[in-house]
Amino acid sequence: METKFASPVSEAARRGAEWLAQAALRPTRQRVALAALLVGDGRSRHVTAEGLFDAASAAGEGVSLATVYNTLRAFCAAGLMREIVVDGSKCYFDTNMSDHPHFYWEETGQLTDAPADQLDIRHLPRAPEGAEVAAVDVVIRLRRR
Repeated sequence: METKFASPVSEAARRGAEWLAQAALRPTRQRVALAALLVGDGRSRHVTAEGLFDAASAAGEGVSLATVYNTLRAFCAAGLMREIVVDGSKCYFDTNMSDHPHFYWEETGQLTDAPADQLDIRHLPRAPEGAEVAAVDVVIRLRRR
């Protein structure tokens, strides 16, 4: 199932620029265009760099795949998104910054939110000396019966 993206119209661009301003990121043309695709309709989404690149290309935005990767990483570093790695090689970028688990659909490669209120983690292993737990990412792999 393909992720739906917001269309890059003026309202979407305004929302994208406001999103960038939250993190004090300079609103370059490419950043605003990609931000509009990501958050322009006000919905959260999970994207791959390739999927965002395809959406940008379809919208007539002249950005390279390398620019998409660099921009997504800048958005993550600024605290606007988080990167979720599945299988050690497949990377998704999530605009929902709340703590929540994910379902990974093996057949389609789609990543979706799982209900956070149904997750119950009672104990974590103690962190090694000199370390602390920074985050816990939960990805629940699913396949159809």
